[in-house]
Amino acid sequence: MNIVKREIFGQVEAFQLGFGPLGPPLMSVYMYRVDGHLIDTGQRHMQSAVAGLLSGKKVEGVLLTHHHEDHSGNAAAIKRIYGLTVTAHPQTARLMKSGFRIRPYQFYVWGKAEPTEVVPFGGFYETERFKFIPIHTPGHCSDHTVYLEESEGWLFSGDLYLGDKIKYFRADERLDQQIESLKKVLQFDFESLFCAHRPCPRSGKAHLKNKLSFLEDFYGNVMTLARNGYSDRVIIRRFSSGQDRMVKWVTLGNVSFAHMVRSALKAFQT
Repeated sequence: MNIVKREIFGQVEAFQLGFGPLGPPLMSVYMYRVDGHLIDTGQRHMQSAVAGLLSGKKVEGVLLTHHHEDHSGNAAAIKRIYGLTVTAHPQTARLMKSGFRIRPYQFYVWGKAEPTEVVPFGGFYETERFKFIPIHTPGHCSDHTVYLEESEGWLFSGDLYLGDKIKYFRADERLDQQIESLKKVLQFDFESLFCAHRPCPRSGKAHLKNKLSFLEDFYGNVMTLARNGYSDRVIIRRFSSGQDRMVKWVTLGNVSFAHMVRSALKAFQT
């Protein structure tokens, strides 16, 4: 069961894309269009739907928040169709040019992004009416970048947010970097948080503050037990609610609550 929805948030057009061949999608992805420019491109499994949604619309450029296949999946096809430039962080550009490996579950859920030429951004990314400030926000992955439109109070946040309270991490995520990235972004003023999976057009900054508070509390609680000599296995059992069983099974252990604990412990030990 696929999901294809269009929503309008003022001057921001949002496209919700969900791929579910055997039932409801595990997670939908949002692709945004502002002033004829796209922020992220959705998953490759939804390429036909994306082509239909954009048919007849002005598309002059693409900004990628990071290289992950659910965000970059249609960048190559859109670049070909419209003859435009895809722009992103320099590391994203390198990964998109060479191609990157994904796990079987990622191929099944999202599809593999086709390699394509991406131009590293400069100081700003400007459209006819708006100016976006790139802010490097590692933690979810090393190339993760968000885009701030100060005059409108918009933050296109990729996967920086996801929710006030999260239940699991990928194996390569860094808790300490996510905390620092949240602190960096919260120094700016914005109201609308255009998350790639859960848009918050109102009180966006408050939502990011909630996530920062949650992660800092989580880190503090894990550190308290670590200082008292508890092993990582005991700490995981102490805090685990078991809500990650399905996602851990689907991803063969690449995504789990245990990775959140281990990331916190790694930050503490270094």
